[in-house]
Amino acid sequence: MTRIFTVFLFLFSIGAGAVSAQQDAGVWVQVEARPSLREAQERAQAYSNLLPDVNGFRLNSGWYAIVIGPYLRSDAQQVLDVYRAEGQIPADSYIAFTSSLGQQFWPVGANILDRGVVAPPVENTPQPEATVSGLSAEPADETRSQALQSERLLTAQERRNLQTALQAAGFYNATIDGAFGQGTRRSMGDWQRFNGFEATGVLTTAQRKSLMDDYNAPLISVGMARYSDPQAGIDLDLPLDVIAFDRYEAPFAHFKGTTDLDAKALLISQQGDKATLRALYEVMQSLEIVPLDGPRQLRGDRFTLEGRGNGVVSYTQAALKDGQIKGFTLVWPEGDEARRARVLAALKASFTTNSAVLDAGAGANAEQRIDLVSGLQIRKPRLSRSGFFTDTSGTILTVSEATDSCTRITLNDDQEVQVAWADADLGVAVLRPRNSLAPISVAEFGTDQPRIQSEVAVSGFSYQGALGAPTLTYGLVTDVRGLNGEDGVKRLAMAAQPGDAGGPVFDGAGQVVGMLLPTPSDGRTLPASVSLAATAERLNAALEQAGVSGQPGQATAEISPNELSRRANGMTVLVHCWD
Repeated sequence: MTRIFTVFLFLFSIGAGAVSAQQDAGVWVQVEARPSLREAQERAQAYSNLLPDVNGFRLNSGWYAIVIGPYLRSDAQQVLDVYRAEGQIPADSYIAFTSSLGQQFWPVGANILDRGVVAPPVENTPQPEATVSGLSAEPADETRSQALQSERLLTAQERRNLQTALQAAGFYNATIDGAFGQGTRRSMGDWQRFNGFEATGVLTTAQRKSLMDDYNAPLISVGMARYSDPQAGIDLDLPLDVIAFDRYEAPFAHFKGTTDLDAKALLISQQGDKATLRALYEVMQSLEIVPLDGPRQLRGDRFTLEGRGNGVVSYTQAALKDGQIKGFTLVWPEGDEARRARVLAALKASFTTNSAVLDAGAGANAEQRIDLVSGLQIRKPRLSRSGFFTDTSGTILTVSEATDSCTRITLNDDQEVQVAWADADLGVAVLRPRNSLAPISVAEFGTDQPRIQSEVAVSGFSYQGALGAPTLTYGLVTDVRGLNGEDGVKRLAMAAQPGDAGGPVFDGAGQVVGMLLPTPSDGRTLPASVSLAATAERLNAALEQAGVSGQPGQATAEISPNELSRRANGMTVLVHCWD
């Protein structure tokens, strides 16, 4: 049976009676008129693909009008303003009334005005509705007339919020414009039917509350409430049931997690300029709370950072205005994306600032550690080892353990590299930089086998970067074979540290005669003074597999310790493996 749609215009006003029957029964937004039916149908189809509530009627002039509606008068004006501002309808669109419309031609077969005969606006007689899960429809707390009266008191934002909630619940898929046309009414009826209410198409006060409570359940569950920080000069909504203010450490106000959810937040407040903003942008990316994977953007006077990994998702935004940088960071556990998205949207929408700014000396007496920035842990790699340049384009030799199962490999924290070839048996990897580098010096490989008991030195980051520069560790060659007599490995008497693995082994002339290997992980425990190194011959073979030729050294006299240190510093790099 064809469903009859009626539109109510000024039917119910507070304390007033019914509208006179002489008034128009519907208000529409007319977007186009065409002289031929075929043209009008094509244009109506085009609009229907983009907008809800599109209808077509023949006009008394003989032309064919394409309209959107019907709406209450105030809603029609809002639809007109919104759609014109968005460029979805022509700028010369205008309000039209039902009295000017004749026979309906679109949608095909529709006849919502009963062949052009306009009936006075009356309430629909409720039709029997299907039950949900075998239950009868729940009686409404208000009549349809009362629901319409209470609906008229809603603000434009409250009306848009209801459409947003219907959309989130899966009942509405049109424009969020705050105008309750046929599409919105149909969605309201579908929501009522699904939830066991009489499907009138007009939500009662209690039903609107139920819909919004369901939509806001993620925010309610974390205690979203207004928070004001007079020292930082920031006001916003925060999930105060799961986080609480902890301390100030300029430029941050720290909020720690108070539940097993382990959410965290920062408020950012400091004096500064564009250089300060850029520095903050770089510092934030070095923090553990901003994982490596995620989009980030610095543009003009603002930036955003998103990071995902290691069990968390974080979002940071900051902007510079009038010499002050204000912003926030939200850190949320992975796997709770729907609620995180709602909380983040609420933070963004509610964020406001005033002229106050956090004192630069706030938190000056807090704990000091080299791996902390304003009380925040600097992100650390899973493992750091040494490596060295083998050619002028920046190809690097290191140990395989510095590259195994890494999501990202970098040199000295920022230059990204990738594995060009690896010898799993020997434990050697060849790395190639994503962008060409210009090393200060490169390895010159010795062509002669070092003599047993000859002195050698390894250049490496013994403490995995804590000292900022490589150190030289001296020792002796004790055997030109491995522990089991294997070729390609030599044994050294040297008290090396784990971070030294991958570092070049030099002879007295400054030529590279090997690369320090890590301590075996096959269950053996070697004396602290025993180290193993891959021979220059095996290293050159690895480079050839990667399409690189090692540079042969020239036989020279021994060099001074200062000259050896200079060469070592110029070619030795710190290789980081990141999760």
